[in-house]
Amino acid sequence: MRNLIAALAGLIFGLGLILSGMSNPAKVQGFLDLAGQWDPSLALVMAGAIAAATPLFMLARRRERALLTHEPMSLPTSQRIDRQLLLGSVAFGIGWGLAGICPGPAIVAAGLGKVAILPFLLAMLVGMALHARMTGSRSPQ
Repeated sequence: MRNLIAALAGLIFGLGLILSGMSNPAKVQGFLDLAGQWDPSLALVMAGAIAAATPLFMLARRRERALLTHEPMSLPTSQRIDRQLLLGSVAFGIGWGLAGICPGPAIVAAGLGKVAILPFLLAMLVGMALHARMTGSRSPQ
């Protein structure tokens, strides 16, 4: 049941990325180009996503178990802004700006057969492996 819920959530998320244009690097670069012909449409996508998710996160924080799977809730509790968070945010932002796409939309684009995205995905996987090796961490299960 858990895998089916995860697959459905991923499908809905991917469809949202496709419909909003976030799987199109040119659209994302237009949003990031504040000095040129800025395209604010992705700001509306983000605002809509925040508006839709906020009440659900507020509800989730009050629950002890997940609604569909009845597993214990495990939402992050730390509000600490540390060096690791700042460096990770900067690295993510630089990568997003250079490639014009972030991991979720890149996976969607690859699924749509956009072969040009494969070097980005390969670099992302290498970066994830290097991080895991350097920190001794594993990806969340």
